[in-house]
Amino acid sequence: MEDNVREQLALFKFGLISPILNSQVKTKDYLAEIAAQKHDVPGYGVREYTSKTIRQWVLNYRREGFDGLKPKSRKDRGVPRKLSREEEEHLLALRNEMRHAAVTVFYDHLVETGEILPADVSYSTIYRLLKRNGMAGKAQLVAPERKRFAHDTINVLWQGDLSYGPYLKIEGRKQRTFLLAFIDDCSRVITGAGFYLSEGTESLREVFSDALLRRGIPRIVYVDNGKIYRSDVFQIACATLGITLAHTQPYDAPAKGKIERFFKTVRTRFYPRLGADAPASLEELNQRFWRWLEEDYHRKQHSALKMAPLDLWFSQAEKVRMLEDPTILTTLFRKRDKRKVRHDATISVRTKLYEVSPRFIGKQIEIRYDDEGVYVYEDGAEVEQAQPVEFKVNAHAKRKLSLKEIQEDRNDV
Repeated sequence: MEDNVREQLALFKFGLISPILNSQVKTKDYLAEIAAQKHDVPGYGVREYTSKTIRQWVLNYRREGFDGLKPKSRKDRGVPRKLSREEEEHLLALRNEMRHAAVTVFYDHLVETGEILPADVSYSTIYRLLKRNGMAGKAQLVAPERKRFAHDTINVLWQGDLSYGPYLKIEGRKQRTFLLAFIDDCSRVITGAGFYLSEGTESLREVFSDALLRRGIPRIVYVDNGKIYRSDVFQIACATLGITLAHTQPYDAPAKGKIERFFKTVRTRFYPRLGADAPASLEELNQRFWRWLEEDYHRKQHSALKMAPLDLWFSQAEKVRMLEDPTILTTLFRKRDKRKVRHDATISVRTKLYEVSPRFIGKQIEIRYDDEGVYVYEDGAEVEQAQPVEFKVNAHAKRKLSLKEIQEDRNDV
């Protein structure tokens, strides 16, 4: 089983057990409910599980964390196999997650994500599979029934989202900003927020890490189906910390009413303060925003709470679960990928060359990387840091010759 499938299977297991880990349900009743259901399992298709099996997953997670939910690596890893019924069921499970996409879009997605190879699985094969199972057409969107709710304890639920920010003139060029934010459902405190020039994963990593350091660990994070929130990096980070990651239905922005209401407050109470005195940089925009957040928004009485968000937060501060080891954030949000090591023990990452140990030559390795560097992993553990190739240094470096090369040199003489 490939590493990405093992991780997806672990995420599936975590999704089932997270309500138990976060004390959201009565364990006995919940186990009986889950055991009575059929589940679309990544890599396996439709499966049923007993209460005993699910209890074992909980035990494995508490003992080993997220890695305890991963199946052990197969010894025949890398051996090509024909498309089996289980693989067909895996494709159907993926289709169930993309029911609102056309079949052509779904097929392109399978190719782009490496689920299938066009040379092995044609579009016609996928179409016939979906049609046979009644999944060729798009699913109809149904407006969900919506009821107002609010948790009475802080850090039970955070809502997160992104909003367009003001334009800034940077180095003579007009650039759009993006506001990423998380709000605590109970207190309405903004646990983390900031303006960025990109709406990508790096921006999410920074604002979410800051929120965890400042306000502790939530039980549930509720976000939409945006690409950054669906990324493996974010899902695995939440699972590792024991956070249940929940998503709204597609095109259902009103489901995140509290964070949407906050963005409206930003538009009506913060943006007018900028006025003609536009920020000269992103840093200045964020400084003015954070000052407004702490001096105005957090300290004024909230109409629904009848008290200031910060006052409600501090009244329950003893319930906050902080990170035991904050340094985990430096590795938790690294991007993950694989590379084939060239004959000169180099790999390419983001158009740059890196050197790894010669023992990896000709092998496919797992790498994780961020702005700080590129790291080689084996069986989920970091084994070394790849070093940027220094061409000038390598040109003068002495290297050890093999016996064959020494003999060839002697013959030349």
